[in-house]
Amino acid sequence: MDISEVANRSGVPASTLRFYEEKGLIISVGRRGLRRQFNANVLEQLALIALGRSAGFSLNEIARMLGSDGRPQIDRQLLMDKAEELDSSIRKLSAMRDSLRHAAVCSAPSHMECPTFRRLLGLAASGVIGGHDEKTSPRKRQPNKALHRTSR
Repeated sequence: MDISEVANRSGVPASTLRFYEEKGLIISVGRRGLRRQFNANVLEQLALIALGRSAGFSLNEIARMLGSDGRPQIDRQLLMDKAEELDSSIRKLSAMRDSLRHAAVCSAPSHMECPTFRRLLGLAASGVIGGHDEKTSPRKRQPNKALHRTSR
């Protein structure tokens, strides 16, 4: 298949296909004129990339899980780690959702007088929820690492 057919069938723009090839995620098998040619299994590879992206994996993590022959070589521990990360995000988002719903109907004269809203403010200020990217924040929280060490 040429690059335009892959783009049409997968819904992935040709520019993204070229980028994925540059990153080593997919491999063209040659050219016909100026157009890159791909094997039919590229559609399955693109589906795996889409699945990985939707689960929050980086392109580098996905590249490590796609073998040089195009077959997946999925690191099961990496999947477990990502599932734990998603569980943590779900807990944080659920707590935020519940707190916002409470604040929306709270009978306190002011949100600043609502204990639930004040607790939400404290969590946001400490970086426990929102605001701070754990990978780049200089105030990375360490308690989770300690929990993982003691629970093994």
